[in-house]
Amino acid sequence: MGRSVNVQLTEDQALILFDWLVRFNERDDEHFEDQAEERVLWDLESSLEEQLAATLAADYQSILSAARDAVRDVEE
Repeated sequence: MGRSVNVQLTEDQALILFDWLVRFNERDDEHFEDQAEERVLWDLESSLEEQLAATLAADYQSILSAARDAVRDVEE
């Protein structure tokens, strides 16, 4: 295995990315050039899930909604 690369995200960003990955990984119509790309997305989803307590919260959807509001660009 190669060297590790660290990417820093806020908890809100990580939660939004996790939610998107879950939805993306559940789709049946992915078109990957190589299965390794799919493996990386599964691994990233799993890693985020392990680190985010909110994924198990009863009010997950409201936590996710608040995270989206915090990260979303402000329209002028």
